[in-house]
Amino acid sequence: MDPNNPVVKLCAAGMAAEGEGRRADAKVLFEQAWAARTDDFEACIAAHYVARHQETLDAELAWNREALTRADAAADARVRDFYPSLYLNLAHSLEQLGHIATAHEHYSLAAARLADLPASPYTNLVRTGVTAGLKRTGEAEINARAAGSPRDRESPR
Repeated sequence: MDPNNPVVKLCAAGMAAEGEGRRADAKVLFEQAWAARTDDFEACIAAHYVARHQETLDAELAWNREALTRADAAADARVRDFYPSLYLNLAHSLEQLGHIATAHEHYSLAAARLADLPASPYTNLVRTGVTAGLKRTGEAEINARAAGSPRDRESPR
């Protein structure tokens, strides 16, 4: 990513604010990044961070979907490394809302994209999240089948 890109700068400042415990400031910076976006690539980045500061799980899910939609629309190499994290966050939102089977599908999509990431502490963090999500949702789906419950309350895509 270009560290001089205005959206990237705002998101980096938002991450710094989060790291300092200034969540309200981070939220404002991420919203400014969204307002400053000029293309789908920048929108993908901004939406990814805006999702982190939503007041409801449904709103978080919507922003995580927006980030993935914008990555797909950008359709170039700049977003390739984002996909594991985008799928991970979308899967987590789905899981939190009880859409276990769909969450499991998205954790699997994230796992399939992990090979695209270079070795790094960030990659390890994403891999850990994906592995844990696959385990949680796989076990939940097995338990639901054993109990005769539906796999999902509904199946949002």
